[in-house]
Amino acid sequence: MIGDIHGYATELKALLEKLGYREANGVWQHRDRKVIFLGDFVDRGPEQVETVEIARSMVENGHALAVMGNHEFNAIAWAMEDPEQPGQYLRSHIAKNLKQHKAFLEQVGEGSEQHRRMIDWFKTLPIYLDLPNLRVVHACWHPEYLEKAKQYTDSHNRLLPEAWVNSSREGSEPFNIVETLLKGLEIPLPDGECFHDKEGNKRTDVRSRWWRTGELTYRDLAMVPGEEIEKIPHTPVEQHILPGYDGEKPVFVGHYWMSGEPAPLSDHIACLDYSVAGKHGGKLCAYRFDGESTLKKRNFVWVGGPKM
Repeated sequence: MIGDIHGYATELKALLEKLGYREANGVWQHRDRKVIFLGDFVDRGPEQVETVEIARSMVENGHALAVMGNHEFNAIAWAMEDPEQPGQYLRSHIAKNLKQHKAFLEQVGEGSEQHRRMIDWFKTLPIYLDLPNLRVVHACWHPEYLEKAKQYTDSHNRLLPEAWVNSSREGSEPFNIVETLLKGLEIPLPDGECFHDKEGNKRTDVRSRWWRTGELTYRDLAMVPGEEIEKIPHTPVEQHILPGYDGEKPVFVGHYWMSGEPAPLSDHIACLDYSVAGKHGGKLCAYRFDGESTLKKRNFVWVGGPKM
């Protein structure tokens, strides 16, 4: 399993080499293993086209599987015209969204044939994988939403063509499903409580450490900028707010910009996003899975991110 790459193809190739993969006939491959990519191939980094090409060739030649990240979802929605609002797109072309996506559009050439091919490939990515020995989703394994997702996905867990519009409509059921599975579980703070995100926007919902268990408070669960944590109350949360995880088999996620030395979040849950696109000490991280039911710290493998 390989976490969020964000256009750092040089680091991806270094990590594949470290894992024992070699390039042959233009495709990275291993004699005995396959990669599972956890999504977020694009945005931020300098080699986004090459990153997608490496992953796509591995998937199409049977050497990898992949799930959709929120950045692939956003890229599709940015490129898809809104059938109900001529001249508009499913992801609004406002300055905030452009800032996040500009590097990709510049590298791929917005509206080019290459851009269209990439968007078409992104649409083929499942939003989760439930395999015999492990599970993979970009941000949050949420059993209730995974069950509901069956109404909007095909037999390969890919969003149906007719589901794209509502998946981009805030407040709809498919929107809430995609937001949670690909962007994480957000929980509303108690009335009157708020904080400001890293862009300075006032927020009344907080992204949560959904994998935590036991008696917890909002502050225990909150993933907010460090200077904002004191604003999050120590009010206990109701247990039903969290999805719970049955531990039936390991689940792997990306998305969360972890730091420090990679290690499991719990016996059965691992995050593989260690901020390769970050400015200080980021890593491109993988987990070498050998069928174990309890995850092992020694099975994490990584390479350092680019020097800033």
